[in-house]
Amino acid sequence: MMQGFQGLLWVISLVLLAMAVFAFIDGAMRRTDAYPAAGKQTKPFWLIILGLTIAVNVYPIVFLQIAGLIATIVYIVDVRPALKQVTGGGPRWGGSSSSDGPYGPFNGR
Repeated sequence: MMQGFQGLLWVISLVLLAMAVFAFIDGAMRRTDAYPAAGKQTKPFWLIILGLTIAVNVYPIVFLQIAGLIATIVYIVDVRPALKQVTGGGPRWGGSSSSDGPYGPFNGR
């Protein structure tokens, strides 16, 4: 019974770590000026918080893991959508949308 509980805790810790890594990478890929434009804390603030959350999940301390989980959820649920709204979507790798052709937007005509 105890092994099953420890296995469950390990899976939960892994999921929390994956969420924190996702949020950190997403936050790192966003433009720096988008954070204040969305009315949120600065990019370095969020990267420090999410980086600390990753560190706490690697070396688990339950109280700090809960605080990190809250910070990660706030980023994913509140900050990320606000940044997407300000920047017009997700981070752009090539600067063009999926419907752009080699000479500009493809309108289907």
